[in-house]
Amino acid sequence: MNEIKHLDAGVAEAAEMPVPPYVCVRAHTRVLTGSSAISATRTVVDTAPTLLALDLGTTLGWALRFSGEAMSGTEQFKVGRFEGGGMRYLRFVRWLDELWRFAGPPAELYFEEVRRHRGVDAAHVYGGFLAQLTAWCERHGVPYQGVPVGTIKKFATGKGNADKAAMIEAAKRWGHQPEDDNEADALALLHWAIAQETKA
Repeated sequence: MNEIKHLDAGVAEAAEMPVPPYVCVRAHTRVLTGSSAISATRTVVDTAPTLLALDLGTTLGWALRFSGEAMSGTEQFKVGRFEGGGMRYLRFVRWLDELWRFAGPPAELYFEEVRRHRGVDAAHVYGGFLAQLTAWCERHGVPYQGVPVGTIKKFATGKGNADKAAMIEAAKRWGHQPEDDNEADALALLHWAIAQETKA
């Protein structure tokens, strides 16, 4: 944790601006200091519109195309011991606001559309994130689209029922180093969205 704080300070000092606390430091390393971030891969020219892809959940995976760079990471929205269940959603909306301030409004936002959940609690949590996300998009006029899990997996691996390890390997083939399957899923969704642009 101390190393993260030191990195936060170093990036902010080099860029002469604070690093938003709800945006992964890895995304800032390239943009603010000019040094390559772990998961930053140039995908297109700098004038390409900003795209945001999200794998919704308590451990949220995200991928962002910003200034031609593909950036990614994960964010934790666990509820603390003495917090109410709604706090995770408040922090999620605050994170979206911070991301907006960092990268500006996304031209389009994509999220992984989950139709089946392992349990009732997981379904409730996902529904809460989805409700907050769609309301945020409507409030800010951001176009959004849900993409079925099977569609994303098939695009990334050729199989609609690919496991977590296969998704991580797919992200690595694109040149990324995802922290976990949540980040890998978000990266796959981002690359899917970019591929749709070329078809248009």
